[in-house]
Amino acid sequence: MGLRRMFLLLVICVAVILSEMGAAAVEFPIAKRPHCQDWCGDVKIPYPFGITEDCYLNQYFRINCSNDSSGHPQPVVGKNLVVTNISIDGELDILMYISHQCYESGKPVEPTNNPWINYPAFTISSTKNKFVTIGCDTYAYLNAFRNNERFSIGCMSICKSLINVENGFCTGIGCCQVDIPRGLKNFTLDARSYYNHTNVSDFNPCSFAFVAKEDDKFNFFSSYLESLRGNETYPMVLDWAIGIETCKTAPNKLDYLCGGNTLCDVPPEEVDGYRCKCKEGYKGNPYLPDGCQDINECEADPKPCNITTSRCNNIDGSFTCTCLDGYEGDGKIINESTSCRLKARANRSKINIIIPLAISIGLIGLFMGGSSIYFGLQRRKLIKLKEKFFQQNGGSLLQQKLSNYRASTEVAKIFSAEELEKATNNYDESRIIGQGGYGTVYRGVLPDNEVVAIKKSKICDQSQVAQFINEVIVLTQINHRNVVKMLGCCLETEVPLLVYQYITNGTLSSHIHDRNLSSSLSWKKRLKIASETAGALAYLHSSTSVPILHRDVKPANILLDDNYSAKVADFGTSILVPLDQTELSTLVKGTFGYLDPEYFYSNQLTEKSDVYSFGVVVAELLTGKKALCFDRPEKDRSLAMYFNSAVKESRLHQILDDQIVSDGNINVINEVANIAKCCLSVKGEDRPTMKEVAMELEGLIIKGKHPWVKSDLYREETEYLLGAPTHSFNIDVDNGSSSTITTVGFESTRNQAMKSLYDGR
Repeated sequence: MGLRRMFLLLVICVAVILSEMGAAAVEFPIAKRPHCQDWCGDVKIPYPFGITEDCYLNQYFRINCSNDSSGHPQPVVGKNLVVTNISIDGELDILMYISHQCYESGKPVEPTNNPWINYPAFTISSTKNKFVTIGCDTYAYLNAFRNNERFSIGCMSICKSLINVENGFCTGIGCCQVDIPRGLKNFTLDARSYYNHTNVSDFNPCSFAFVAKEDDKFNFFSSYLESLRGNETYPMVLDWAIGIETCKTAPNKLDYLCGGNTLCDVPPEEVDGYRCKCKEGYKGNPYLPDGCQDINECEADPKPCNITTSRCNNIDGSFTCTCLDGYEGDGKIINESTSCRLKARANRSKINIIIPLAISIGLIGLFMGGSSIYFGLQRRKLIKLKEKFFQQNGGSLLQQKLSNYRASTEVAKIFSAEELEKATNNYDESRIIGQGGYGTVYRGVLPDNEVVAIKKSKICDQSQVAQFINEVIVLTQINHRNVVKMLGCCLETEVPLLVYQYITNGTLSSHIHDRNLSSSLSWKKRLKIASETAGALAYLHSSTSVPILHRDVKPANILLDDNYSAKVADFGTSILVPLDQTELSTLVKGTFGYLDPEYFYSNQLTEKSDVYSFGVVVAELLTGKKALCFDRPEKDRSLAMYFNSAVKESRLHQILDDQIVSDGNINVINEVANIAKCCLSVKGEDRPTMKEVAMELEGLIIKGKHPWVKSDLYREETEYLLGAPTHSFNIDVDNGSSSTITTVGFESTRNQAMKSLYDGR
């Protein structure tokens, strides 16, 4: 008997192995016709892709199978994009060219390589790719065209040695990466250098830029700074779909491509067209008429049925299990029923109904009790997590500092996480009013119906908690009518949430660059906005308990209320300056086009850095042009350089915004332009202070209101109030003459003007 049982087990094992080999050998057709070639080298070519004319859907899905330099067949799509994988789920892996520029002794050793791609039928995946820049003296652009507009995104990386370069991480030092915009079908890559790699040529002679497939995370190694020079391509992912019809309309079309036993699949929102997929229980190429074929689940591993008590029966698209009534000692089946479940029910007595009913009631009670305990533990866990975040984010330190301000009502309020979740409808996307590199801003409504702006940051540096708490205290003490008021914060979340006063009329940037809005932005309003912004910055630099440098002054961070009053906002990159210091060594932060060049090259931040950024803002107010524009010649792409050269060459009136030019205000415009020119001086020591700028602009406003007052009076007042001679502002106007700006003032307005400028009340 033992020998017989061993033989039976051996037969069963052999049968299982053979069935699995048979299952593994099943190959579903993927090509359109039997004669169509479905492999090129190591890559499968499924329909709608194909190699010969009658084997692909259209020219966009044509694969050219040719030999590479080593004689190995390789598939190519388009003109020269090598394909490494084609997924039936709608992805196409290709090798995209790398943009590079190399230098020797400070001179280019080869022409600049600017690879491009333009494939209208496919979309560049925004979720599977990143734009990557590599180098220690490098900046690069990805230039693209979408919605009938050109645009660019950029990335820069500056480092002096390999000390701070981290292997395995693209942190911005030696390697910089940014997200790809959604819906792109084309781009051009452009890698450049600031100093031709003169200072880093021994370990990094080249600038690189490319779009990289992100497998969980792009792995960067310091060796790429030198060895990547030999690489011409890098893996990238394209999304593909069929046509332009959606799943709502495509099935009714004659050219609908999904075959039998399929479903119409909706691709990502950024991808046009539709996709096909096999129904559950079927496998194969859904783009062929009979491509999706039944899967024999009975041959799967593990087995879907219990082979000791039931038998598996494969049916179209699924399977069933039938039970076996009994066995002889050697495993032989005595007889078989059609359904285990039906027979069990037929043989069950009425008394036996009580048993499962009692068990069910017990299980329900156990479930309810367990659920109560589970949710109680979850609530307790959540409370502990909030307490952990509160302490981690400096909650105790903030409470201690707030206790010192009990006599003042102008202190930070500590909000609970529930308050802000309720205020924003659990951070619903419809409540988003702004997004940037440092976080997302939501519109919230507090229980007292006060409308607020809630900023949710992306990251939090735990080493800077004490500084963050100090900033919260200082910012809530700011009481200036032209600075957005910080109301408080929430520390019960992983990243602290900041609550600000809500400003109703949007950003200055949208009012300058939106033609529909800019028409209502008169010169009088622009001068008022410039003066109020200057006054707010002067207040931050000179009148707060601890001087504050904004570090990211730009129109997008200046909000307007319904009366077009300016409100300086977004202190996400701001920094407090110790009273015994005039400059700080920091990592460069800010926005291209507004960055102080002296700060950019030296890492030395001073209050004059904000002055430079303010000068760019004034230039935008005067010209209506953006701080960076790639449609202008390369030397004029920076508005600061473009504006200064126009003033220097007496071409100011050629670049002014048509909305503000009139005979009545041209002299004031010239004077404001001169102030902007002084603010945009390359050397910080040549720029005026924000106090001087604010006084000059306030003087121009007073002069406009009281043109009969002698101009010398205000100059004397300015010198007296500042304790030193004011900055000299000179300009060459269009007639070629040179004049010095003099502003107007009078004794009765002195105190009022100073009060409005520096206390904001």
